[in-house]
Order: sequence, then structure tokens, then C-alpha cells
Amino acid sequence: MILSVMPMSAAAESNEFQVTFTTTVNPIAINKMHEWVLDIKTPDGSPVTDAEIIIDGGMPAHNHGLPTNPKVTQNLGQGKYRVEGVRFHMSGYWEMRVSVKANGKEDTVVIALDL
Repeated sequence: MILSVMPMSAAAESNEFQVTFTTTVNPIAINKMHEWVLDIKTPDGSPVTDAEIIIDGGMPAHNHGLPTNPKVTQNLGQGKYRVEGVRFHMSGYWEMRVSVKANGKEDTVVIALDL
């Protein structure tokens, strides 16, 4: 079950999509596997359904990626997507990159996290 925490949001690089997420841990803890629910919308607030989503990320200052390979495991409908396999193995500045393809548009949302 997803525990609701304050949603965090980010706009895409070319403003095609907006992404808000909630997570199963509050606050996000180091070395704890958890999942996210992404809520993807167009700039006018319409849900983005049937999107193709790729997630990656890492610590730019350390020049390394994530210790896991998070994936969308379920389309929950209404623009919401379950992501499993999220874990951060050290404290510091992280970026999660959410690449979205939908309705003939493609963009990447960068979510900045300071853990």
C-alpha cells in the first residue's frame, strides 16, 4: 500500500509534461527499497494515459547511477504509474530522470532530491 506523503513535482525540460510523485517511505531513507507512484499530466492538467516511461538517475557529483533499476510495473489509470525498485545507497544530491513518451510527444522530467 502506498503511504501518502507530500507530493513532490517537477516540470519537463520542454514543458510537455508535469510529474508529481508520492513514495512508500517518509522521509525517503537511505538503503531502503521502496516504490513511487508517478502522476503524469499535461501542462493544462489533463492526465497522461498509456505513456511509455523510462526511469534512470544518479548522483551527478559522484558520477554514478542508481544502485537499482527502477521500472514502471503498473499503469494505475488516470495518469498514475507504479514504479518499483527505487533505492538510494548514500546521502547527498540525487537526480531521478523520468523520460515520458505519449501522444506523439517526448520529454524528460528531472526530479532533484537532497537526501
